[in-house]
Amino acid sequence: MPVRTAEAEWNGNLREGRGTVRVESGAFEGPYSFTSRFEAGKGTNPEELLGAAHAGCFSMALSAGLTRAGHAPTRIQTTARVHLEKRGEAFEITRIELATRGRVPGIDEAEFRRQAETAKANCPVSKALAGSAISLEVAFEPS
Repeated sequence: MPVRTAEAEWNGNLREGRGTVRVESGAFEGPYSFTSRFEAGKGTNPEELLGAAHAGCFSMALSAGLTRAGHAPTRIQTTARVHLEKRGEAFEITRIELATRGRVPGIDEAEFRRQAETAKANCPVSKALAGSAISLEVAFEPS
């Protein structure tokens, strides 16, 4: 399996500095700053990039599980809300809320929920983030 690479560069001090993050494929490069991370400034931040990775990984894992069970989905849409909170003098990601919706012909809501819980527990990004609480909200879209 390939090793994926991303990089970041930061210039200046924490409050006034600026940085850039980029992925090796060239699919994304964007600025980040103190205000884009800890306030409402323009630019990206590590937490939303982590959320994008988690939502993407989870959606693919759910699609794979459903397909293995004989129920190929027509659509899976997932949102990840990553919570960054100050604890004492440090910041930490305290929880991640996944919300997924799916359209899957031939199954009922209970089976969709079971498959979603399995995907949450087993997608590689969920496993890497196991130190944070990860919740899951499931919405089933009947075909």
